[in-house]
Amino acid sequence: MLEASNNNELPVIPGKRYFTIGEVSELCGVKPHVLRYWEQEFTQLKPVKRRGNRRYYQRHDVVLIREIRGLLYEQGFTIGGARQRLENETKPEVTPTDKKQIIHEMLSELAEIRALLA
Repeated sequence: MLEASNNNELPVIPGKRYFTIGEVSELCGVKPHVLRYWEQEFTQLKPVKRRGNRRYYQRHDVVLIREIRGLLYEQGFTIGGARQRLENETKPEVTPTDKKQIIHEMLSELAEIRALLA
């Protein structure tokens, strides 16, 4: 997915659930207006939008942005070529074990939230 050279020059992604556009800009070495443009060009890139259309990116969005950046800036792809490359990549299938783990994690997080609210 990401080449080793990309990982060395970019900062480590912190263990947060959501990132603002400014944080993603710093983590990926791309200006915010470029991120907004890439949202229009790459259908896979869909940050959550909340109050006043503020964008909140998740970890998988940050990884995808770094992959797009690598294709465009390091490997010399055009936007169309990078889009085609991403569309042709096979997505990993979610196994029943993965689904159970995700459900277990969600239940744990919900229990933590419930405890905070009580």
